Amino acid sequence: MTTKMSTALIVEDVQTDLMILTDYLETIGWRVITAINGEEALNYLSSNKPDIVFLDVVLPGRSGFEICRTIKSQVDTQKIPVVMCSTKNTDMDRFWGLKQGADLYLTKPVNRHDFIEVIHKLVN
Repeated sequence: MTTKMSTALIVEDVQTDLMILTDYLETIGWRVITAINGEEALNYLSSNKPDIVFLDVVLPGRSGFEICRTIKSQVDTQKIPVVMCSTKNTDMDRFWGLKQGADLYLTKPVNRHDFIEVIHKLVN
């Protein structure tokens, strides 16, 4: 019997942030899929269901807020946990992210311990 490897989708257009989050996930044995904008992410989600999505707010084209709203409004993706990860760290940004359906909102730079704790909290 084989165990299914957990998969995370990271939607991030800043290479450094993408590498850091990928490293955090791969260190704990996760498979990582990346997208540099919302359209890539939604194309992936149309035929794949990762265990969790990490979504930047500031992206080329549509914002992470818009992408989150789309993910949470579609029946086949609405149950996937979405974590917003952004340098935008005002109370209003956090409020707006959660209002769009995000399960959690983390500010960058993301601490490894907090990041891993979030995964354990949202994914069984």
